[in-house]
Amino acid sequence: MRNFIIFIVVSVCVFYFFLRTSKTNVIPKPTEVLLSTPMPFNDMTIPYLRSRTYSSSLQQKTVYQTHPSYTSYLTSYDSEGSKVNGLLTIPNGQAPTGGWPAIVFVHGYIAPTIYKTTERYADYVDYLAKNGFVVFKIDLRGNGESEGEASGAYYSSGYVIDTLNAYVALEGAEFVNKNKIGLWGHSMAGNVTFRAFAAKPSIPAVVIWAGAGYSYIDLKTYGLHDNSYRPPQTNSEQTQKRQLLLQTYGEPSTSQFWQMVAPTNYVSDLKGAIELHQAKDDPVVSIRYNEDLNALLDKTDVPHAFYEYEHGGHNISGSSFGVAMQRTVAFYKKHL
Repeated sequence: MRNFIIFIVVSVCVFYFFLRTSKTNVIPKPTEVLLSTPMPFNDMTIPYLRSRTYSSSLQQKTVYQTHPSYTSYLTSYDSEGSKVNGLLTIPNGQAPTGGWPAIVFVHGYIAPTIYKTTERYADYVDYLAKNGFVVFKIDLRGNGESEGEASGAYYSSGYVIDTLNAYVALEGAEFVNKNKIGLWGHSMAGNVTFRAFAAKPSIPAVVIWAGAGYSYIDLKTYGLHDNSYRPPQTNSEQTQKRQLLLQTYGEPSTSQFWQMVAPTNYVSDLKGAIELHQAKDDPVVSIRYNEDLNALLDKTDVPHAFYEYEHGGHNISGSSFGVAMQRTVAFYKKHL
């Protein structure tokens, strides 16, 4: 009897020890492992971008241009301690109840040293503003006279953070309906806006023209052919960071890190809608980027549409421009 009691006591102790160690040694999910330990370039990942706080507001507005339908202002906002400039265009007349619907407008690649706040995309902004949208065309850090390091789009979180801080700045503007703010991005900004969308899945409407680089592996597959690209100097902070990134994790792949960077792995979380546009004769960005993204979206419940144009080049210009803008406005009016 005594031996039996000893056996029971020992068995209970062994069971308790096993139970305790099995709980403490549970292997966390890959995301939990990577985010719970110091990880280089963690700030590039979608989980990090979701977890951080965004806080900003529009600063003093200076009239830049008046138009019968709208007024444009030079203004700025803060993004991680840097003053980022922007061109804010507000429709004239009485705002709708609750405020104007608004769009954070993110430009494509233009060499940061020659970029100017008031240049490029005038026809795009004009079309949107005439149709009743506030348009905040932001510079991005280090572009033109905006402060900060021009960190580039694909291998840094800087431009995504600038976009989401601009979004928050519009949310706090008294003339904007904070529940009706969307994103628009072109080319390089296709990556920026889609990552911003993955980081803030509640954004109601996102439009991308000729965007590139969604899964990150597609960057290796299709490449980019932008003759206007001016590589940063070899000793620049941007170059050094990218070299260290690739030394640490290698080229984009199916590794845990790169999977957490790619917004395509978070499409099932998206609550808003997205519309894609691209010309088949685009000489800069392969149309395969958006064909692949659209095929991925087809497998989800995310409201989306993809429009291809026979002609129009990288900017979807000429006769295709008006059609693409009409579709863009209709999309925003439906979802904002």
